[in-house]
Amino acid sequence: MFKRIISIGLGVIAGYLMTLGVVQVVQAWGWWPDRATDRAAEQVREVMLRVNKHYVDADAVGAEQLADHALSGLLRGLDPYSEFLRPTAFRSLEEEIESKFGGIGVQVEEVDGRIVVVAPIAGTPGERAGILRGDALVKVDGADVRGLKLDQFIGKLRGKPGTEVTVTVERGAPARELEYRLKREVIRVESVRDATMLGNGLGYVRLSVFAEKTGNEFSAAVKKLRSEGLRALVVDLRNNPGGLLTAAVAVAEVFFPEGELIVYTEGRAKTDRVELRAGGGGERLKIPVAILVNGGSASAAEIVAGAMRDTRRAVLVGEETFGKGSVQTIFPLSDGAGLRLTTARYFTPSGASIHKKGIAPDLTEPMTPEEEKAVFLARLRPDITDPVAFKEKFGVPPAEDKQLAAAVRELQAELAGAAPTRRPGALPADADEGDATAAVSTSAPAKQEAAP
Repeated sequence: MFKRIISIGLGVIAGYLMTLGVVQVVQAWGWWPDRATDRAAEQVREVMLRVNKHYVDADAVGAEQLADHALSGLLRGLDPYSEFLRPTAFRSLEEEIESKFGGIGVQVEEVDGRIVVVAPIAGTPGERAGILRGDALVKVDGADVRGLKLDQFIGKLRGKPGTEVTVTVERGAPARELEYRLKREVIRVESVRDATMLGNGLGYVRLSVFAEKTGNEFSAAVKKLRSEGLRALVVDLRNNPGGLLTAAVAVAEVFFPEGELIVYTEGRAKTDRVELRAGGGGERLKIPVAILVNGGSASAAEIVAGAMRDTRRAVLVGEETFGKGSVQTIFPLSDGAGLRLTTARYFTPSGASIHKKGIAPDLTEPMTPEEEKAVFLARLRPDITDPVAFKEKFGVPPAEDKQLAAAVRELQAELAGAAPTRRPGALPADADEGDATAAVSTSAPAKQEAAP
């Protein structure tokens, strides 16, 4: 009997230990629910129930409303770029990525609780009216929008093409309010604009955003300019707020040989490093290049500028860039909603991160917001050549594009045999980047942005 009791006891202990071992394996493999997450979720549920039952305004505490508030607050607490997207905002984002959407044409970011213009999109109502980079948007149709979530604000700006909307911005220090009455349009973002020859073999291409077709459009523009005698190229990335990571790589591929590193990203795990290298299929363009940048050049624009400067393939001219070095992955959720989540940071070929730092140009050439406005309006309306008429129409006098002029002088000097102007610390143009084998990235559930 005693032996039997011992046998039963040992069996129970062995069974317990085996069960404990299975639990540990299950937890290690991710099959067992995360108890800490469950407890936190239960606490959120408890608070939502209390708010729903006791809050003074019963119309403001529906389950969906509270869930939206909770999710929005959760993401906002991480960084300015992660956000929960309600179905309407998610559809708007998809339209924007596909380069076709309705609205007034300004790229905006939430900065310190304010909605700020990163860059007006070229050729849109917002740019034509004179909205500038750095303007803080404070009212829409007279209603104060300070404190609104980014997607809620965008929802107020967008509407049926042809309808009007009044936007009030704060500009300068001390801040002054300016009001613009705009007519909404279907915004078709032409990412490659103004592909033209400037004379003496100098070509000029402006990229307004990095979208799905940008790589193909840029390659076509360069091919066109080469047929017209291209010997040196200005790439204008000023006020380019970024876009798709893959589009930035596709643009850089025009200058990089197959297999060379353009940019790499690192996530929270060591195994999350993904290297993006140039693909084949085209001849590498080997000519002097100047890239125009300013404080509105962000994200994907900084990837191109950083890769070209790191490898000494371009001279950067203008002002320090915005400094957004993170990558967002877009996850579709149930009921048509979405999640934009920062999943990695990107690094230039030399290993530099520009996040919250920006990229300093090789040649610094500052311009005031008013000069920027005059230059871009002159490009949009080349038919208005009289200075008096220009100022009467746009409120600012014509201004020289000093940054473009500096880039042209630099390229002319290079064509004449002078050494390019460089900041210290960049890699030589043909530095050994190691294994040329393209890195295999983990599969992503949706598109990745290097942009706001």
